[in-house]
Amino acid sequence: MRYFQNNLTDELPGEFETDLRSRQVQGACYSPAPPTPVSSPKLLCHSREMADLLGYSDVELKASHFAQVFGGNELEPGMRPYALCYGGHQFGNWAGQLGDGRAINLGELVDVNNASRWVLQLKGAGPTPYSRRSDGRAVMRSSVREFVCSEAMYHLGVPTTRALSLVSTGDSVVRDMFYDGHPKAEPGAIVCRVAPSFLRFGSFELFASRGDLSTLRALLRYCLKVSFPDITATPERPTSADIGEMFGRICKSTALMVAHWMRVGFVHGVMNTDNLSILGLTIDYGPYGWVEDYNPDFTPNTTDAQGRRYAFGKQPAIAEWNLGKLAEALVPLVDSRERLQPHLQAFQQHFETAYVRMLADKLGLIHLHWDSPDETGAEPPDRRLVFDLQRILRLAETDMTLFFRALAKVEVSRAALEEAPAERLSAPLEVAFYQTNRSPEHAEALDEGLRRYVARRLRDERDPKLCREVMNRTNPKFIPRNYLAQLAIDRAERGDGEGVSEWLNVLRNPYAEQPGFEAYAAKRPEWARHRPGCATLSCSS
Repeated sequence: MRYFQNNLTDELPGEFETDLRSRQVQGACYSPAPPTPVSSPKLLCHSREMADLLGYSDVELKASHFAQVFGGNELEPGMRPYALCYGGHQFGNWAGQLGDGRAINLGELVDVNNASRWVLQLKGAGPTPYSRRSDGRAVMRSSVREFVCSEAMYHLGVPTTRALSLVSTGDSVVRDMFYDGHPKAEPGAIVCRVAPSFLRFGSFELFASRGDLSTLRALLRYCLKVSFPDITATPERPTSADIGEMFGRICKSTALMVAHWMRVGFVHGVMNTDNLSILGLTIDYGPYGWVEDYNPDFTPNTTDAQGRRYAFGKQPAIAEWNLGKLAEALVPLVDSRERLQPHLQAFQQHFETAYVRMLADKLGLIHLHWDSPDETGAEPPDRRLVFDLQRILRLAETDMTLFFRALAKVEVSRAALEEAPAERLSAPLEVAFYQTNRSPEHAEALDEGLRRYVARRLRDERDPKLCREVMNRTNPKFIPRNYLAQLAIDRAERGDGEGVSEWLNVLRNPYAEQPGFEAYAAKRPEWARHRPGCATLSCSS
């Protein structure tokens, strides 16, 4: 029989209160929070990989008990539901206590390989003491997006929390999608999220802001023991060096995560400190989006439309800013700020090292000479090459994913470089452009940029077949595009989960060609350019 464990609630201080009224919670890392039952839970779809890893058989998945448990109506043996208490900086401002307002942790399972411990969490299962004036529910549209993107990111190779199941509740949830005075009832749903830990930067920030060093130390000891067990054999008595090492690892894993976001064109949309994981995992899939026509200033979040604080191109800088806030929260536990400062200063180097390596693979180059100036002392040629290609992407509306995927098909030969007309050289890239009629400036820049790229590839003298393989396992063909999400949502809101399942099957192999499924790789159609859910999103659940 499967039995859930509860290490977090066993080892960290929690509340004794059991009612769900909203309140300020003091001296506790969590509050008991049982899910609120729904009328008719139905399993719409699940992650086959996650179900296998956690030991849920096909028979169990089809049984009504599974939908009852992961719809919040029943508990399995050992489950002790709770909501985490944390704070955070939202859009650069300290927001105080936040907490799991619509997420309820069920407990922990060790996977079938006896290798890892996983926390299972229901999102949209009802109110908690941190729900403030909300109902703790989630609508179908946000639940589909979170379920699919969690698993898609995993298959893309991006560090991420996972998802086990998507359950429709049979109940309606009233939401004002764009906070413009037009609320409406929408179908409700619950996602079961899965991660080694759901602790985030804001978990530390809240207790530091309150001067609650006792709870802050307890949280630190727990994190060292559970999430960083190799740092010290005595997590109950951590040294300043231990804390510095933990912070350094968080900086490095966060840098790697953001480098992957930039590689595949993912925009988190709401990089508040309460939405960044201490494990460097992509967490809290809210108003996220994907860069389709390349634009570093793109943000999918309407709440961020004016300041664009969390735009695509700003994500590395915001990650560093957030790490600075985490460092401030840890300062009371170390002997001096200098224990943490070098690790924070190393973030940029960690990010650049990872991202430049990924850029080299995206371009099919053995490596990029990123910091080496040319013989005249001018900007490094490889850096200029990358910037010129990015300029090409911006001169005409260009799909970033399709452009880099098609780059592997550009002819790389001495004859192509010296003799091929511009139209022949750029022909593989036509699929990425949103308009067929482009300016002379773009045509000229494209031809010059491609010839410089071909020349650079020729200097590498890399086997062309190997080069294409590297590029095609770095540049995905399939990503969870916003408009495809909306099509799947439309079906799910009618009670048909097959659209989500079919789409997820394609996203399981994002780097494969998958003949017959080209429609899932097509660039955004014109009808989706301004449709809510395709081009604009909000924090509304």
